[in-house]
Amino acid sequence: MAATLISKPTLSSSFLGQKLSSRENSKRSEPSRLVPRVTKCATDTAYGGGNVPKFSRLNVWDPYKRLGIRRDASEEEVWSSRNFLLNQYANHERSAESIEAAFEKILMASFIKRKKTKINLKTRLKKQVEESPPWVQNLLSFVELPPPVIILRRLFLFGFMACWSVMNSADAGPAFQVAISFGACVYFLNDKTKSLGRAVLIGFGGLVAGWFCGSLLVPMIPPFLLQPTWSLELLTSLFIYVSLFLSCTFLK
Repeated sequence: MAATLISKPTLSSSFLGQKLSSRENSKRSEPSRLVPRVTKCATDTAYGGGNVPKFSRLNVWDPYKRLGIRRDASEEEVWSSRNFLLNQYANHERSAESIEAAFEKILMASFIKRKKTKINLKTRLKKQVEESPPWVQNLLSFVELPPPVIILRRLFLFGFMACWSVMNSADAGPAFQVAISFGACVYFLNDKTKSLGRAVLIGFGGLVAGWFCGSLLVPMIPPFLLQPTWSLELLTSLFIYVSLFLSCTFLK
């Protein structure tokens, strides 16, 4: 058998060539199949996968219309609409981003509007002061508005003195507390004006003004509103504390 194959090499080679050529023709005859690829955007997919509802006003430009609220809606209504829509479309990324973007635009517009209102209010007050009579302008030139921290600290100090006087009303008069309050008032004024004489003058004026107002107004208070241990001297000292607080806090 081997001798027969060796003796006829042409037959085997021609047979193999026909077989290979038939395979190539069959491959060429098959049509090429191209499978198109569909590109999906990551933001169109849901967080948890699957079909989820899509926000119908996703591309609405007006943030108020996008949230479905009026332009004069309150802050609570804006928050309520935002929370309701986020709960509905939380699983759709683009919808949630669109709702949050509209909410942030409304908050920013509200902040800018409030800031402009404050600026306009300050401008109006300044204009009214400038248009007021000269004696009013001279009077207002002695008044200033300190930072809120300073106001609260001094209010706490004189409030403490008033409570101390009321608690010790049965034992002794408030002369000691009034003296401490007067000294504190002079100290604060001297620290502000850098003039001890001016500080003493303003502090003494506040003391006299408080005593005068207390002596004038205390007798007008109905007796049933007062405690039996509250004397005229104690009630007058309360007016003095208020006057000293105003003098050392708001006067220049």
